[in-house]
Amino acid sequence: MEFDFNQLAMHAETWLPVVLEHAISLTLAFTTLAVGWWLISTVTGRVGVLLGNRKVDKTLQGFIGNLVNTALKIMLIISVASMIGIQTTSFVAALGAAGLAIGLALQGSLSNFAGGVLVLLFRPYKVGDTVEVQGVYGTVETILIFHTVILSVDNKRIIVPNGSISNGVIINYSSEPLRKVVFDVGVDRSANLDCARQVLLKMAQDPRVLNEPAPLVVVTTLGDNAITLSLRVWALNADYWDLTFMFNEQVRDALAQEHISIPYPQRVVTLLNS
Repeated sequence: MEFDFNQLAMHAETWLPVVLEHAISLTLAFTTLAVGWWLISTVTGRVGVLLGNRKVDKTLQGFIGNLVNTALKIMLIISVASMIGIQTTSFVAALGAAGLAIGLALQGSLSNFAGGVLVLLFRPYKVGDTVEVQGVYGTVETILIFHTVILSVDNKRIIVPNGSISNGVIINYSSEPLRKVVFDVGVDRSANLDCARQVLLKMAQDPRVLNEPAPLVVVTTLGDNAITLSLRVWALNADYWDLTFMFNEQVRDALAQEHISIPYPQRVVTLLNS
């Protein structure tokens, strides 16, 4: 069977425009795919450099980089498919419906995931900080995407979901280099307040206590049985608990040497004869 070139040439007006149209579309689509793929790789690399310059956690750097890369490539493939005549409307709708279903099924996990991103991005605390979150007090051991691991003072490992952390109050005891030690003690109402103040200030003459701001003693409460004096000093964050324990240990004997007593709670009961 011989191929009839003359007949093919006669019908060229019918098939040639179609072939040229599809050839141009395919060439444009593959060119867009190649250039877009290169641009996405470049943008992803720039995002990684930007996050690195901002000292964002490495775990979050890798996650955001992969997320941006995947999202842009999916959008590029959908665009290229529409350029060559593939109907992508139903595909996009199915993808959106699947995303909605997954989101509803994983509400709690997605909340923790979003909280983890916020924690890693804004860094309200870091590994090694002493924090109080959701009623939990301890040292941060690990920060993960979905939860934060905290070691309590008695060495319990506590796992706190990042969703609740990002929506609650975070107290970071390690963020500042200095910390105020507030030590309250009650003295007898008949005690010499100037003498008691000097006793407390003498206790504050410790090398770990900073001279600026200067130590201060104030009267905070005039109670029924006692007058509360408050010793307030500034120290390095690492010395906070050592100073607190030292004041607790020394205050009773220091006041007793000046014949100042620390009263115990009392209750007066009057009996009436019927």
